Amino acid sequence: MTQNDFWTIAPILSISIFAMAVLMLDLWLDRNKKGPLVLLSIVGLIVTAGLAGVQWDKGHTAFGGAISADNFAILFQVILTIVAGLSILLSEKYIQIKNINFGEYYALLLFSTSGAMLMATSRELITIFVGLEVLSIALYVLSGFARTEAKSEESAMKYFLLGAFSSGFFLYGIALVYGALQTTRLDEIANLGLANPSVLMTPYAIAGVAMLIIGLGFKAAVVPFHSWTPDVYEGAPTSVTAFMSAGAKAGAFAAFIRLGVAFGPASGAFHNVLWVLAALTMVVGNILAVQQTNIKRMLAYSSIAHAGYILVGLLANNEEGRGGILFYVLAYTFMNLGAFGMLILLARRGQELNSIEDLKGLGRANPAAGAVMAIFMLSLGGIPPTAGFFGKFYVFRAALEKPALVWLVVVAVLNSVVSVYYYLRVVTAMYFREAGREAKPLRATSVSAALIIAAIGVLVIGILPTWFVDMANAANFAQ
Repeated sequence: MTQNDFWTIAPILSISIFAMAVLMLDLWLDRNKKGPLVLLSIVGLIVTAGLAGVQWDKGHTAFGGAISADNFAILFQVILTIVAGLSILLSEKYIQIKNINFGEYYALLLFSTSGAMLMATSRELITIFVGLEVLSIALYVLSGFARTEAKSEESAMKYFLLGAFSSGFFLYGIALVYGALQTTRLDEIANLGLANPSVLMTPYAIAGVAMLIIGLGFKAAVVPFHSWTPDVYEGAPTSVTAFMSAGAKAGAFAAFIRLGVAFGPASGAFHNVLWVLAALTMVVGNILAVQQTNIKRMLAYSSIAHAGYILVGLLANNEEGRGGILFYVLAYTFMNLGAFGMLILLARRGQELNSIEDLKGLGRANPAAGAVMAIFMLSLGGIPPTAGFFGKFYVFRAALEKPALVWLVVVAVLNSVVSVYYYLRVVTAMYFREAGREAKPLRATSVSAALIIAAIGVLVIGILPTWFVDMANAANFAQ
């Protein structure tokens, strides 16, 4: 391994080393004193983000071009460290309440993040698969981490079985692509397509790409590969659900974008398929979310709808669309983690908030908590001037450059209007309904800090979006 190879993968090495350090330090700590693990994990994420940031505009590649530290990968890596950092802050008190305060929890979060980071940096189908498995295996364990609860064990089993099945599709897709093109390198595939687009249109190549879409579609919760999402989101510990909702989706769409660029010359063969998948994902996600009274299931179905919005930017397949996706993923990180974080903040020992009715009167009983939750709900609904509004705006604007996507944008806008209903239902419950249970003062904890960071992120990105958009558009893509 050359020095250049080392620096290119330095962020992934860093987070992996800190994850192992967390496991080692845990051996010396009492079960009820895991605070040093939180501090070590946060320090590790800061170091990882720094190692990624110093490579901005350097354009390093490693291992013969299989790994690329282009600006696209760097920005995704930084976003993933934010996802992991907020998730760890949300977890500290929650896993104590749930009596699952084990040190391997933090190590698994870091390892899962390293898998998503590898997916974002990979220009090779095999390394994308390795990253996908590292991301997934840790999440299988984390989703069943509340080992004494039947729902948690059920969610882990469903996630594992369906996840293993989707991984099989992805791996078989790699085999078919290799059989058709004699390479699994995405940059080489892109060059083959530019030289002779017909080589990407053979039956084996098309079947292989279809299976790759199935494998990544499962991880991104795209309809019809979404069936695991509501049950796993509901059964898994809420802090794990928060991480899963943003981290897994970010890794999947980073790989989706790289595949989209590599197979761009053959995009016509999949345009209609992806168009239908995007429309179905938005429609099914929103229609089912409207019917939910359980807030975790509502957020699960809404996350499916958000995957559909991101697919709109993917279909645009242009620089503005890729920049819009990066902006959207960053905005989604803050608003979705914030929404789950509020459920964690309000949880009590032996009793979690499951129903929307449990939030009744929150705006009057705890005005600060109610206001922060309202910010997250309005942003998820795409109400200006929040980050969620501009995330949708930039993705939809990129799609409008393609005449074939105009009607898909119309579908997306109509679905956004529908989503406002169930997000405002939460706000209505907080401010216009009598409290359903006795309010207790909320203490300042690491959860509070995470919520403040998330709320500031939602507002700053929404009020001053230009700087973040320019950064996302500068995340040039080296294929």
